[in-house]
Amino acid sequence: MKISPNHPRFRSLETRERLVQGFQSGIVASQGLIAQGRGEAFDYMLGEVTPKSSRLATKAASALLLGAKSPVISINGNTAALVARDVVKLAHSVPAELEVNLFHRSLARERRIASLLKRNGADRVLGVDSKTKVRIRGVASPRRSVDAQGIGNADVVLIPLEDGDRAEALRKAGKAVIAIDLNPMSRTSLAATVTIVDNIIRAIPELLRITEKMKPLSRSRLGAIASSFDNEKNVARAMKDMIHYMQGWA
Repeated sequence: MKISPNHPRFRSLETRERLVQGFQSGIVASQGLIAQGRGEAFDYMLGEVTPKSSRLATKAASALLLGAKSPVISINGNTAALVARDVVKLAHSVPAELEVNLFHRSLARERRIASLLKRNGADRVLGVDSKTKVRIRGVASPRRSVDAQGIGNADVVLIPLEDGDRAEALRKAGKAVIAIDLNPMSRTSLAATVTIVDNIIRAIPELLRITEKMKPLSRSRLGAIASSFDNEKNVARAMKDMIHYMQGWA
């Protein structure tokens, strides 16, 4: 379906269309379409713009990624369908490994996602038919299985569009977790080291832009930026951003 760029809901409708295409091509799970609808509801409460609180979180996230020894970006179907090119660019910029990790897991879907990432410039994609998989303790879903060379070895993990149990388990395993989640009240948002409360179609390009800008900074400066960030306070700011916007409806 071709959508006119003059349509007042163009960005939202285009996003939905890309997810439908991703579902039809076997990249997005049917449950991912439901998850998108839930996230879009929260995006309405942000006015579909990136608030200041999210920009603060993005800066801290960039500092964590650039200061990490073994950063990994976890990829699911919705992430691949919506921001494949930018997430590959981000992985190159850091640099970080890319790992496919799915809740509704099948080898066929893993391979399709990896193929899409490689068509968008990825050199290597972990987590697909791997013989070096290990399990994360405390995770009941298929997401407990991770690549030993990727998330298993990571000190910082970026988990866009995440479910909360793995975020909590990764933190318990001693890893710093960067989440992208439009729901500031979710377990993921509250468990993460840094939570970017924003739509992934805005968050990943902005994270890429800020990461490129911060690359010249020293490791000590990056560490200071990351350690000074208070995720609990910033998530509360994101909730206030939503409330402030909704008050304008009255």
